Amino acid sequence: MNSIQQSHDHAALMAAAELLQRSRQLLVLTGAGCSTECGIPDYRDAQGAWKRKPPMSYQEFIGSVGARQRYWARACIGWRLFGSVQPGKSHRVLARLEHAGRIQCVITQNVDGLHQRAGSRKVIDLHGRIDTVQCLRCRSSFARTQIQARLDRLNPLWARAEAVMGPDGDALLDYGSFEQFQLVDCAHCRGPLKPAVVFFGEAVPAAAVAQAYAAVEAADALLVVGSSLMVYSGFRFVRAACERGLPVAIVNLGATRADALVALKIRGSCADVLAQLEASMAASGPAVRAGAYASGGTASAR
Repeated sequence: MNSIQQSHDHAALMAAAELLQRSRQLLVLTGAGCSTECGIPDYRDAQGAWKRKPPMSYQEFIGSVGARQRYWARACIGWRLFGSVQPGKSHRVLARLEHAGRIQCVITQNVDGLHQRAGSRKVIDLHGRIDTVQCLRCRSSFARTQIQARLDRLNPLWARAEAVMGPDGDALLDYGSFEQFQLVDCAHCRGPLKPAVVFFGEAVPAAAVAQAYAAVEAADALLVVGSSLMVYSGFRFVRAACERGLPVAIVNLGATRADALVALKIRGSCADVLAQLEASMAASGPAVRAGAYASGGTASAR
């Protein structure tokens, strides 16, 4: 078991910066900590335990019309709140690093699409995208905006309802009944619709898993940003990297499932630590193109 280097000092940040500077095929795995700075809540606390009710499971969603009414009623409000969210500092730093040739790929467990909106191009959406909807019967895909417009027309009271944003485009509200909420179905086969995201208890699509494993095989280092790795779908790629002998660094405010596997753990805000790493790399010499980076400000790991 490797000892974890907790970044309460400058040395750990410099070690991570050196790792990134040496890498020519850096793979980044991101989680909810990248998006909490943008106002999107997460599910887990600093110890990796649930801090709110777990999300609706796939089995529950497909099991009854009532469950789908409850999900879509909340998601109708959540999508409206979600639309105002913008990429944060973490997303922008990672996009700049990719454009400068420092990152070969980002695997994200988030479904918000903020990496792409920040400018990242090589992104594997491991758990899908909330801005797309799929038919469970014929597998047709639709833009979420199209489905949202149909739902709002049928449910004007819900379209005006107020609530607090929850994780993954949900809204935090607890009405006694959702029976009056009207669902929309597939325009092609009239089958039930589901956001094109991996629900709790649902298998990650095989194609996304294969892409992610291929990215691990092509990588020469792995940086984990903002994930507790408590869900196996993300943890397995850290374990695969460790089994390959790749250097792995983790940036996260709290505990992670991989803490016992890695040699370098930086405990701090994703945005602050990434800005510090970016600034260190920009100052490190000819390996970084002049002008390729813009400093994101000063920060210290905590």
